[in-house]
Amino acid sequence: MAIGYQQQQLHIEQLSAQDLLQQYGSPCYVYSKAQLLTNLQAYQQAATGLDALICFAVKANSNLAVLQLFAAAGAGADVVSVGELQRALAAGFAANRIVYSGVGKTKTDMALALKAGILQFNVESIPELQRLSEVATALGLEAAIAIRVNPDVDAGTHEKIATGKAENKFGISWQQVEQVYALAAELPGIRIQGVDMHIGSQITDLAPYQAAFQRMLELVERLQALGHTIDTIDLGGGLGILYPDARQAVSIDDYMALVRQHFANKGCRLILEPGRSLAATAGVLLCQVEYVKQGPGKTFLILDAAMNDLLRPAMYGAVHAIWPVQLHPERASQRYDVVGPVCETGDTFSMGQTLPELAPGEAVAIGQAGAYGAVMASCYNTRALVPEVLVSGQQSALVRRRIEIEEQLSWDQMPDF
Repeated sequence: MAIGYQQQQLHIEQLSAQDLLQQYGSPCYVYSKAQLLTNLQAYQQAATGLDALICFAVKANSNLAVLQLFAAAGAGADVVSVGELQRALAAGFAANRIVYSGVGKTKTDMALALKAGILQFNVESIPELQRLSEVATALGLEAAIAIRVNPDVDAGTHEKIATGKAENKFGISWQQVEQVYALAAELPGIRIQGVDMHIGSQITDLAPYQAAFQRMLELVERLQALGHTIDTIDLGGGLGILYPDARQAVSIDDYMALVRQHFANKGCRLILEPGRSLAATAGVLLCQVEYVKQGPGKTFLILDAAMNDLLRPAMYGAVHAIWPVQLHPERASQRYDVVGPVCETGDTFSMGQTLPELAPGEAVAIGQAGAYGAVMASCYNTRALVPEVLVSGQQSALVRRRIEIEEQLSWDQMPDF
């Protein structure tokens, strides 16, 4: 196990969390190279025999060191902004292994992606399709596209990360699909290449995928019957992991078996866009206890990490595992509300969390933090931006430095007036 206890101390691979904290300071994100690659290999092995491209969803963790690992291991990249595209290229992903999604692509974004020669634009609206045609034609280039279809399937996930229902902003409605493909076939600078869908994130049940895949299969057959070329089928991502509050999790093998069942014999290249399931379990947020505060009805464990370092609990009500860095079997258990120092009631990591009694200066690790952790971090309350560390065996490296307050102050400028 890449992250676990050895002799009562939490380790990331062969390095103790306590030593890492002493070296890099608190709070800090730490990632396991071995776990990142193990997670990717699980997808690659389950896809054996399929023409499948595993594109890491860069929004889950955009650190260049993490991206470089995935690129070198044969993954592609799924990007949703021109900044992510530039990160993917800088990390070594071949342009023809990059797909570009997102509802708000600008002309500048499109031009950069066209000149780079990306594999595919996942188009999300008629105005975007028309704009892409104009930009490609002006450049004398051709844009390979898939239309992102909204299959109107409820993924049973949090409302803020559901993307496949009719009321969501993503994709083309099921009723418009044939009309939009007909338009795409007529537009200059556009080459229809495939079809795309993504129904949400942190999905912990195969049933929504079953429903969406069946609709996608029927759509592919209908579009092909209408004479459209469908060479790629992009199935998105969204596979959930087992956070402490998750009822269950779907294994990568079971998910890929469902993919194989529906699409193995369609003669199309499959594109998969996992993010959380590749990165989440490979990272922890290490931090320290500042205060133990006794309230009238509860005890607060106040950490030096806050919602600006890990936003998911405040934004989604997400629950992450919290582990003491040093085990003390002799200590009594205590129920804590685990909170941060930011001046927001929402700056709460866990309520009623059972932990061994902890004292100021002792360290804890917040688990499953390799996805949507550092990538969503900010300097809110003018706090230092949390650093990131990558571990490989007995080695570690700082892969994003801490952005201290003095540097943040230099970003602002005083006007003459």
